Amino acid sequence: MDKLINNAITNSNRIAVISNQTPYSYAILLEKSKAIAHFLLNGKTDLEEARVAFLISPSFDYTAVLWGIWRAGGIAVPLCEKHPLPSITFVIEDTEAEIIIYEKSFESLLLPLASKVSRFLVLDIIHKKGGELLFTPAPSRRALILYTSGTTGNPKGVVTTHHNIEAQITSLTTSWEWSKEDHILNILPMHHVHGIINILMCALWSGACCSFLPKFSPEDVFSEFKKGQLTLFMAVPTIYFKLIAHWKLLSETEKKEISKALIKFRLMVSGSAALPISVLADWKTLSGHVLLERYGMTEMGMAISNPYRGERKPGFIGVPLQGVTVQLADENNKPVEAGLQGEIQIKGPNVFLEYWGKPEATQDVFTSEGWFKTGDIAVFEQGSYRILGRNSIDIIKSGGYKISALEIEEVLRQHPDIDECAVVGIPDVEWGELIAASIITQKPNFDLKELTKWLKTKLPNYKIPRKYRLDHELPRNVMGKVTKNELKSKF
Repeated sequence: MDKLINNAITNSNRIAVISNQTPYSYAILLEKSKAIAHFLLNGKTDLEEARVAFLISPSFDYTAVLWGIWRAGGIAVPLCEKHPLPSITFVIEDTEAEIIIYEKSFESLLLPLASKVSRFLVLDIIHKKGGELLFTPAPSRRALILYTSGTTGNPKGVVTTHHNIEAQITSLTTSWEWSKEDHILNILPMHHVHGIINILMCALWSGACCSFLPKFSPEDVFSEFKKGQLTLFMAVPTIYFKLIAHWKLLSETEKKEISKALIKFRLMVSGSAALPISVLADWKTLSGHVLLERYGMTEMGMAISNPYRGERKPGFIGVPLQGVTVQLADENNKPVEAGLQGEIQIKGPNVFLEYWGKPEATQDVFTSEGWFKTGDIAVFEQGSYRILGRNSIDIIKSGGYKISALEIEEVLRQHPDIDECAVVGIPDVEWGELIAASIITQKPNFDLKELTKWLKTKLPNYKIPRKYRLDHELPRNVMGKVTKNELKSKF
């Protein structure tokens, strides 16, 4: 936190955040966050890692509240504005949050939780207080609790320290060559490492500017692009897919205007879910950019990245970021031979401290030698890592084979009548698991038998789905990841 504050002081006259079309300088951010810290302290000198939950729309206020909690010595617990009350209640109860800060528009949603915390604070009542802050959190102090997406089970609270966050920020700002001249648009949910660390904190660390859009729409995003001020853009594959679909509906003049603006960006990144090669190709046509795909998790921030300078290979995630060590290991946590698939395991200062209140779960994801077990399966080939899928979800064990669901999905997306798809393994007595595919198509009377014939020209027989569903949409979480356990239950 010290370095973030010092960097902000150095850049006090620069614009830190643009929110609702209003610019806020680093000086204003420092002043507002200090006022929030004083209000939270309420005469104390240190919150002593009290959990402070907050529900604030992505904005300058969100940024000031996050910094205010840290400057007061609290642990920040961002809540998701799209989650229903039961999901929010789970986080409040699991973290035993002592304070909730919220903006007025969320009051009716959160009111049932007022009795569960000692202080229930609407942002409007927090005003400036004088005096200097007497406390600076040590790097080893807990700073943030973010909840896993829950795609493979109940969400767990991932605890990162100030030191972990600094390591996550510096590995990205170094590898992706951030500078104070950068300007990035943030349209991602702010309860997730992608929006908080990769975008907002990297920008603020660098003395750069972060603009917020309160709500995603392709029209508004393209409008921001055309202003010619942005230098970076980061999003999830679902957002790129929606932008591409909207762009295709525009006139040739509008298409050229957008493409002319996009070519001036220095970097565009995709993450939080596997990037379909078809989306990569369409975006290159639209923007002139090969999206940089990287690999990370809530538990470690980003760990592996395609190069900022150099070739970015479709379907690959690159090599370890600065300060991160990676190995591929077998089921006994032993390194696999070169060219063989194995679980990605990580060491480095970026790796989280613990799952909140779950010492056994924490112990289970670390080897005896201190490697964090990601649960993701990859292979190292052509000088780069390639993800095959998540061990429990995307690796299907059928008839003695270990089959990557992601590989089958990529082939299915090449079919001219398939808009989107997802592949899962469903239990089967004879095969162990059967390959099953959910297909999204606009074509009436889509012929699944013809699809199987087509697939036989693309895949070996043991990789061809045995069951299909024709669906209108895929179940997804707020980050755009397909919730495959939910999809499995539909078969």
